[in-house]
Amino acid sequence: MENSLIHPDQTFALWAILLSAATIGIWGEKTLWGAKVSGAVITMLVGFLLSNLKIIPLDAPTYSIVWSFLVPFSIPLLLFKANLARIFKESGLMLIAYLMGSIGTLLGTILAYYLIPLGEFSKKLAGVFCATYIGGSVNFFSTAKTLQLDLDSGELLAAATAADNLVMTVFFLILFTLPSIKIIQGLFSNKKSAKNSQENEPNVSLKSHNKTELSLLQVSQCLAISAIICATGIGIAFLLGFPKAGILVSTILIVVLATGFPQYLGRLTVAEEIGTLLMQIFFAVIGASANIWEVIQVSPLLFVFAALILTVHLLVLLLGGKLLGIDLAELIIASNANIGGPTTAAAMASSKQWNKLVTPAILCGTLGYAIATFIGVALTNLLY
Repeated sequence: MENSLIHPDQTFALWAILLSAATIGIWGEKTLWGAKVSGAVITMLVGFLLSNLKIIPLDAPTYSIVWSFLVPFSIPLLLFKANLARIFKESGLMLIAYLMGSIGTLLGTILAYYLIPLGEFSKKLAGVFCATYIGGSVNFFSTAKTLQLDLDSGELLAAATAADNLVMTVFFLILFTLPSIKIIQGLFSNKKSAKNSQENEPNVSLKSHNKTELSLLQVSQCLAISAIICATGIGIAFLLGFPKAGILVSTILIVVLATGFPQYLGRLTVAEEIGTLLMQIFFAVIGASANIWEVIQVSPLLFVFAALILTVHLLVLLLGGKLLGIDLAELIIASNANIGGPTTAAAMASSKQWNKLVTPAILCGTLGYAIATFIGVALTNLLY
């Protein structure tokens, strides 16, 4: 890894940068220009520029903490109002959209494999990219390890990781801007793409903080409940022999509690604000991890390979969504659940104020965690 101005072991400096990037995104979303692209995109761009200008590192133990602790910890906080009795009435098509996106990824991978030569490890790379764009980055590494690509070529795997992060960042930018494109607006239903009205539940958005009464007791309750949920969910998943399902179990637990005790959890409105802030930090890490130079030096075709897969994925999803009359917001969040997994999908739904799509986004994304590695490995074995 090339040196950066701030070294990977300078923990406090990196936390200062990540929190500052998150703050810039939150502030930017309050401006006229920032509201069009959302605070999440602004935060990602800040992280991307800082890392590629070698001010901050592309990888660091601090980033791993965000991935392994901060993100799972934020999910229950975003779901304190996840009352299934209301949500299921409006999210039934999300799973269909997610499955269409998975089919699009599969078709795109097959097309990219036969059109773009990647050398002797092309089959394994196809399986890895297919898995990561059905279930997220967790499946990227689990598939690569299953296929032993890390043992075959560490340099190629590093370049593939960089290509994945870079293309994913660009793709997220596209997803965030799609609802603001007039042509797209005219082609799809936009009922859930509109801002939530006052009669709906309070939003899990960056803009709702002015309506939240900050209470130290509420903050401590939210943090304690989220920590208990995460610890219990991870513990149950470990005991069942599926440690990677910790997020799914935690999601199930908080949804059960939110549905069973909506009046208690629903009044802890500060939970959404804390969860959204943590997700903003996560977006800064996503941007910081996108290394354009590593892709150029090792294999520029990896970028083209990944970009073609996502292009086919999006086209299949949008065409299928148009034919089935699925709302634009559901299509976008389903696509995000495919590409980034439950964490980025939940964060996007939150930042776009589509609060009723947070739970289905996480459920679809965690489904991807469960099936994507199997699909990637199976595809590798089927390709000729």
